[in-house]
Amino acid sequence: MGNSFGRLFKITTFGESHGTAIGVIIDGCPAGLPLDLEYIQSELTRRKPGQSKITTQRKEEDRFEIQSGVFDGVTTGTPISLVIYNKDQKSKDYSHIADKFRPSHADFTYHEKYGVRDYRGGGRSSARETAARVAAGAVAKLFLKTIGIEITAYVSRVGDISARQYSELDLSQVEQNIVRCPDTGTAEEMIRLIDQVRKDRDTVGGVVTCVISGAPAGLGEPVFDKLHAELGKAMLSINAVKGFEYGSGFEGTKMRGSEHNDAFFEQDGKVSTKSNFSGGIQGGISNGEDIYFNVAFKPVATIMQDQDSVNEKGEPVTVSGKGRHDPCVVPRAVPIVEAMAALVICDFYLVNKTSRL
Repeated sequence: MGNSFGRLFKITTFGESHGTAIGVIIDGCPAGLPLDLEYIQSELTRRKPGQSKITTQRKEEDRFEIQSGVFDGVTTGTPISLVIYNKDQKSKDYSHIADKFRPSHADFTYHEKYGVRDYRGGGRSSARETAARVAAGAVAKLFLKTIGIEITAYVSRVGDISARQYSELDLSQVEQNIVRCPDTGTAEEMIRLIDQVRKDRDTVGGVVTCVISGAPAGLGEPVFDKLHAELGKAMLSINAVKGFEYGSGFEGTKMRGSEHNDAFFEQDGKVSTKSNFSGGIQGGISNGEDIYFNVAFKPVATIMQDQDSVNEKGEPVTVSGKGRHDPCVVPRAVPIVEAMAALVICDFYLVNKTSRL
């Protein structure tokens, strides 16, 4: 039913925006991994609503409970169950759209597919579900840290305001401002734009860039399970994502092969490339260089304005914007992108253990 992701390191999420709780089952996490609960909570705090003036004002602390799979602070190898109870639902904010289809939401498609839908905050289609992914991703990131793999994402664009290339930035500064952009001057411009859009009762989109460093060569499975294909699937499964590109991406189409090819060289017994237009992936398999990609997010579909639509009977109606929503989703999307990247890399790392004797 599309609620699970991964093969060896596999997750299944459950719950709805305005239900009792959301959560995740992690199956396949190796035994013996010390779980830093404060770190998992810090990752959820990075995603939680109500964290600044440029995010939704829904107040959820997103405190989690581990119900299985951990004993004396370490994983046991059995399924790990994490639950996050919803606390600040205001379902009455959605009663006005009980039989109406909001433009660019999943209301119509869910209704057509299932014949029934939870209209409260979008139910299962809500971005609230991504908190479960972040919890699972935090466990994956803890595993990856033990083998020297680091994953860092940041906001690289809001509207038409863009930051410099990641190689020119200090990624340790991502958390130093509320928009999560390590390009300080640009971050201030982004914040002003998002705040103005909020005051205009509108929304704006943007781009999150992610960098995976320390990944060994050899991750990825040809032909259909290429590393970049799984990363693309992971990112495109996130709410509001409209595009994915890795390495040179679409800009690479403007280059000639003589410019675009990454030349190999050997130094101190290690083979590297002089450039990295490949984005750390060649033939669908990691080559040991930084893996980097961009994820495009659309403007949030809920705007605080009246819009034309139809109801379940096909009759013309007006949909009024109500509730608490992000004027721009990208600042809170940063930990979600990191989490999904971690799940992919963790899964491929374990799969790669079966590649040869």
